[in-house]
Order: sequence, then C-alpha cells, then structure tokens
Amino acid sequence: MSSTVAVSHSRSKTIEAMIIIGALFFMFGFVTWLNGSLIPFLKIVCELNEFQAMFVTFAFYIAYTLMALPSAWILRKTGYKKGMVYGLVVMTIGALLFIPAAISTEYFMFLVALAALGSGLTLLQTASNPYIVCIGPRESAAMRISIMGLVNKAAGIVVPAVFATWILTGMDQFDSTVLAALSESERTARLSELSGRLVTPYLYMTAALVILALFIHLSPLADLEEESGNDGAVDKFGILGFPQVILGAVALFVYVGVEVIAGDTIGMYGQGLGLSNFGSLTSYTMSFMVIGYALGVVLIPRFISQDRALLLSAILGALFTVGVMTASRESELLSEVLYGWINIKIFWFEFSIDPVPNTVLFLALLGLANAMVWPTVWPLALEGLGKYTGIGSALLIMGIAGGAIIPLVYGALAEGGSSQHAYWIMLPCYAFIFYYALWGHKLRSWGK
Repeated sequence: MSSTVAVSHSRSKTIEAMIIIGALFFMFGFVTWLNGSLIPFLKIVCELNEFQAMFVTFAFYIAYTLMALPSAWILRKTGYKKGMVYGLVVMTIGALLFIPAAISTEYFMFLVALAALGSGLTLLQTASNPYIVCIGPRESAAMRISIMGLVNKAAGIVVPAVFATWILTGMDQFDSTVLAALSESERTARLSELSGRLVTPYLYMTAALVILALFIHLSPLADLEEESGNDGAVDKFGILGFPQVILGAVALFVYVGVEVIAGDTIGMYGQGLGLSNFGSLTSYTMSFMVIGYALGVVLIPRFISQDRALLLSAILGALFTVGVMTASRESELLSEVLYGWINIKIFWFEFSIDPVPNTVLFLALLGLANAMVWPTVWPLALEGLGKYTGIGSALLIMGIAGGAIIPLVYGALAEGGSSQHAYWIMLPCYAFIFYYALWGHKLRSWGK
C-alpha cells in the first residue's frame, strides 16, 4: 500500500478541503445517527424485543470490520477523491434498498440496507479521517477533527428531531396495547402503514447522496501525497509492530461501542420509561457531543493536550455511566436545572433540553464525555507510522466494529435483566480508554 500521510496545501487550500470534507462529515452524521430513531421505530414495525432491535447497530457497524481493508485497497487503486465518490454510490444503493424494505416490512431487508449504508461509509471514513489528520500540524489534528465532529453531530441533532416530527407523529395508534386488541390482518395493515412512512424520506436521502457524489467528483479536492523518505514496500504485517495503533484500534472499538449505546439506545430506553418524546432523545446526546466538540476546538492544543483531553473523557464517561445506573427513573431535578440553559441554534434549527428523568439525562451527558475520544485517538495512534499510515488508518476504521458488538451485548443484558443496570458494560470500555490515554499511546514497541 502506498504511503498517504501528507498533503501540500496552502492555508486557503486547507480551508477549502475542510469545507468539502465537512460536507461528507455532515452526511456521516445524517446516516449514522438516524439509527437511534430507527431502533425504536423498527422495534414496533417488526415486533422485536430489545436484543433483536440491536441488530440495527450490528448490521450497520459490522460493515466497518468487513470493508475496512478492502476500502484501503480501493483507495490505493482509485485515489482518495474517486474512492469518496464510490463510497457515496454504495450508500445510494443502501438508501434505495430501504424502499423495498419499508414496503415489505421485512426486518432482514432493513438489515441488508443498513449493511450497504455502512459499507459505503467505511470507504468514506477510511479516506476522510487520515485526510483531516494530515492536512496540518499533528498537535492540532484533534482540533480539526473536532470541527468535523461539530458538523457531524449537528446532523445528529437535526435528524432525530426531524424523524420524530415527520415519521413518529400519531404514534398512539401503534401502542402495543392498541395493536394487541386488533385482529391479525388489521395489525399487519397498520404496521405496514407505519413502515411505509419511510419511503419518502429515503427517496430524499438517495437524491442527497447523488448530489453529494457529483459535488465531490467536480470539486478541486486534492489527493493525499506520499511522505518523502519512506522507501521500500509496505509489509502488510509490519503494522503489528506499532503498539500505538493496535491499542488505538482497541480504544476506538470500545469507544464506538459506548458512543453507539449512548446515542442509539437512549430512544429505546426512554420508550421503556414511557416518555412520549423517545424518538428525539438521540438529539439530546448529540447536543452534548456538540458542546464537547466546541470545547475541543477552543481548548486543544492551546490549553490542554490531546492525551489529557482523552484522559478527561474516560473519567467523565465512567462517572456518567455510574449516574445512568444509579439515578432516579422518575425524578427530573437535574434536567429541570438545565432546562432553558442549554439552547443550541444551528442555522434555522433551535434545540433546547426539556426535562427528562435523571437517568436519561446522564445517558445524554455521555455525549459530552465521548466527544473528545475520536478526535484524540486518531492523531495519537497515527503518530510515527510513516509509510504504514494508510494501513494503520484502515485498522483504526476496523475498530468501529465495536458499534456492532458492544451494543448487542448491552441488548442481551437488557433483555435478560434490567435495561438500566445493563449499562455497566460501558465501565470496562472507559477503563481501557483511560489506560490508552495514560500509557498505551506512548508505547513504541511491545517489549516496553
């Protein structure tokens, strides 16, 4: 694999590239964080239990494991710009597959469509993340990724709220007790009507993906250049000699797992508590992530280093997890204090935190703790890789598979016991992130 670790850009070209890549990051967020609303929606439409519903995240994120190394090979053959276009084409196919899935209400078809979307995103992420790391100084890479994160999570705020308004209106007629009183044919017809609501939104998504693919194709985006001074072929097993990237992939594995749990289970958790606004609760987690990314832009590296920011994220994550597990499921005292204080406005869209049970608020606050993990792990893990940066990036992308495995474990624990206490699965994840922030990223050989 060729080495892809540097881009020769003037400041204006760097800003131009960040705007173009920012459009991709918005689409990442648009597609990814729609899952948080899809899970409780498909739980109703396909009549699933909590464990079965978590296969939404499994189908979506397992594609990162299966497609990461093939994506690196594709990028080597096509270049980064064409690879991004091809990724958007694959995502377009995935969006189109939602239409027959919605018409048939077949859960397996939904999972196939989600896997296709995840496959396209894998190609896009494999190209865009190292690109952002390499277009400027490494010590400020977390700041640049934080800017991309702001764009990504802005989509994560808007999409669940729009989904809830557009798709989840009039949900009283789909309540489990109401459906149970219907005949088999009446219940099937009503669920088919609900599922059919997805057709129009995914047609719009298809059109947006086609437009974005054309935009990237016609843009002046430059490809990454090979770093000088790295002679010789790349040994595909040579990457195993870099502990910082191997451990970084594990850190991303556990991080994406807890990020998906915080963002994608909050709606189902709120649904179980009887909250009427369960479809928009993912927006709460994304709002706190936006705050976290904004802090990263301001504070890194001027006031806090990348490794210290990662350490703080691990500590806050563990504390908020304990809060989720132990806080009241009825009291709304904490969110009443925040009510009216948090008011996020993005263009014409305005969002404020309405009171929710304390346990749900702590789950949303995990967005704040999680925000700085992805932006800090990437530059720490890629440090010193040289000609192995390309394959190292693919390895880090494979870590996203944590979003497939860990939420599935949570779903099994929640189905077999208490959904609130099942969140303990996040504690060992934050413990490993703590280790990586303090020691793991410094390792340069396995003997030390």
